[in-house]
Amino acid sequence: MAEVALSHVKKVYPGGFEAVKDFTLDIKDGEFVVLVGASGCGKSTTLRMVAGLEEITSGEISIDGKVVNNVHPKDRDIAMVFQNYALYPHMSVYKNMAFALKLRKLPRDEIDRRVREAAEVLGVTQLLDRKPKQLSGGQRQRVAVGRAIVREPKAFLFDEPLSNLDAKLRVVTRGELKKLHHRLKTTTIYVTHDQEEAMTLGDRVVVMANGVIQQEASPFEVYQNPANRFVASFIGMPPMNFFEGEIAQEMGELVFIEKTIAGSPGQTIRVAHHHRSALESRIGAPTTLGIRPEFFSEAQFGDANELAAKDGRLYRMNVDVVEPLGAQMDASCSSDGNEHIVARIPAHTHLPLGSTASFAVETDRVAYFEPGEFGKNLVAGIAPPTEASTREPVTA
Repeated sequence: MAEVALSHVKKVYPGGFEAVKDFTLDIKDGEFVVLVGASGCGKSTTLRMVAGLEEITSGEISIDGKVVNNVHPKDRDIAMVFQNYALYPHMSVYKNMAFALKLRKLPRDEIDRRVREAAEVLGVTQLLDRKPKQLSGGQRQRVAVGRAIVREPKAFLFDEPLSNLDAKLRVVTRGELKKLHHRLKTTTIYVTHDQEEAMTLGDRVVVMANGVIQQEASPFEVYQNPANRFVASFIGMPPMNFFEGEIAQEMGELVFIEKTIAGSPGQTIRVAHHHRSALESRIGAPTTLGIRPEFFSEAQFGDANELAAKDGRLYRMNVDVVEPLGAQMDASCSSDGNEHIVARIPAHTHLPLGSTASFAVETDRVAYFEPGEFGKNLVAGIAPPTEASTREPVTA
């Protein structure tokens, strides 16, 4: 095992395209770090530079304290698992797993020990005599992981390893990878475009866009306190709802006034007390309100218009589509200010299609962003002063 450090790493391709810009990240010994982002964000290029499969334009990469910028891939003591498995079709599973060890001219009994131990860990002992074409996708993936394990490397590099599996098998294999990491405790860098994979696997998640790290933190922190609007929109399914408007002061209260599609002032949401100091300087300035689907709950009482005016935490929406999801359901809604809003609420909630419903907003959990795709989260890290059970009640 080893620490992996990238310092101001940059990758510029011929023609001037910057795939990775000033990438700096320290990965601890035994840590599982996930690079996540949309296609073209630079995550796979970064991984390939760590592996030595791509030359870096500038910066420094070190593994176990040794700078490896000019070290050949085979001499970096890392093992990479590819998206397409990269198994030799003419070799048995045993020979595929043993191949790299034979190249290193390890003793035959040592090779046999490593292969059989890895096969036992991954549950593929009964497959050792088969050829890759006789295996399912999940079995091939296990063999590819086994081939990496037998090398006992300082670090594992995974490049979208589950993308060729069906949805159910991805979940199962994801769990196996997590258990495997807890058992081996080998430093791991994992690349994926699937934010669910990133959140469930990583000790730390690195969200990338346009070759730049947008945020790196624990899965919980990335979800609860996204650094900017891009992270907030990318992490979470369904994604966060965004409302354009501005901060204003009304009757001594700080409020968010939504801008309707027509451009006129729309509905008003009261700013939670613990967010006020961060937003007072933005009175009159364009601001984006972010509300995750689970931060809505249907209000089952009173007149919606009266309550909205009095409490400042109700939002009226037209119910367009309802999608049952077992214990919960997603209601796709629209309003004068937003045509695409999703509220995740209990499945027993009665929401007739085409009706207008009032939803209570958990204002102490929402986020406020500067304008733009990468607008900064203005209230990141500001936690509610009390637990959820003691939040201010919605009053009639």
